[in-house]
Amino acid sequence: MSKTKITINNNGSIKLEGDFEIVDRAGNNYDLGGREIVSLCRCGLSKNKPFCDGAHNGNFDHEATAFALPPKK
Repeated sequence: MSKTKITINNNGSIKLEGDFEIVDRAGNNYDLGGREIVSLCRCGLSKNKPFCDGAHNGNFDHEATAFALPPKK
């Protein structure tokens, strides 16, 4: 099994790579058709949610820069 990598893209989607599964709230698996890379929508404009369809282009602004979260309370 390969490690899962999650990349937050600038002005766009969340990219998942590796070994993962995506389930709905009821625990049902999305059929990913054997894909090992998918992009998830984070702008809310995709017509294919939870997957990205590129609708964010020119409509979503977020510079993704890593930072440290404060200590857990």
